[in-house]
Amino acid sequence: MPKFSVVISVYNKAEFVAETLNSVMAQSVQDFEIVILNDGSTDDSEAVIKPYIADPRVGYFSEENMGAAAGRNYVIQKAKGEYIALLDADDIWKPFYLEEQLKLIEKYRTYKIFATNSEILKKGKTSGRQFSVDISNKEPIVVDYFEASNLDSILHSSTTVVKKEVFDTVGLYDTGIKSGQDTDLYVRMGLRYKVVFSPKICVRYRVIENSLFRSSKKLSDKPSFEAYEKYETTNPALKKFLDISRYSLCLIAKLEGNKTGFERNYKKIDLANLNKKQRFLLVQSPKNLKQLLKLKNSIAQLGIKLSVFK
Repeated sequence: MPKFSVVISVYNKAEFVAETLNSVMAQSVQDFEIVILNDGSTDDSEAVIKPYIADPRVGYFSEENMGAAAGRNYVIQKAKGEYIALLDADDIWKPFYLEEQLKLIEKYRTYKIFATNSEILKKGKTSGRQFSVDISNKEPIVVDYFEASNLDSILHSSTTVVKKEVFDTVGLYDTGIKSGQDTDLYVRMGLRYKVVFSPKICVRYRVIENSLFRSSKKLSDKPSFEAYEKYETTNPALKKFLDISRYSLCLIAKLEGNKTGFERNYKKIDLANLNKKQRFLLVQSPKNLKQLLKLKNSIAQLGIKLSVFK
């Protein structure tokens, strides 16, 4: 049984998937299998992937398009390794990524979820990530997912390794959610497990779409987090995390003119959990909000990140 199962679901990533797979093959730790699904791609993804199948460590599957959540569930269920190493088909591991993860696993033997720091590649420029915990001493730390993720998420779909048995406890990706399945899964993990995090930058992930909400701007596609409301009264860190997530849902609702969706989320927010800029944006008109968003995207092209747009 391999130590790691690298699981990749591919949909129309012909331009990037070879670089992604090459970054796995170049790892200093080679005790892994790759489980890769061609999830109904309509581009040349399959042709790009096929040469890698000659490696006996690569298990390749091709199915009609299932969607992001179902595709990820498929490869996780096919995996045979002790640890599941999540990887998006357009992201890149540095050669020491699995080595760093193995160090964490061996040092923190009682823990089951591990992650490393990463850098963002957007329009040819790289930038760092910001977390709501102090990582300045550069040493690995054990964190509460919710406390650590009020800015950027401490977990990401290409920086996270999970002991396979965790999925038996918390479940897989929710296929009923079209956008934000990752966050929904991380909430379930965060309710049961701490995260071991390495501040070392081991991954480069791509932001392809120049948008506030990368994969969808529709409120109906996003998770509502209603299933977790019962835990809020006894978990202040969860409450703050969900309020910041609801803030994001409120912005989506306002941008699409969904007054009911806005009010449904707004009334659940404790405004004390938001900063002044976030509270300012919540009271803006849709027209003003769109102008501010356009300004934000223009500034981002200069390499300046405005974390207020959570």
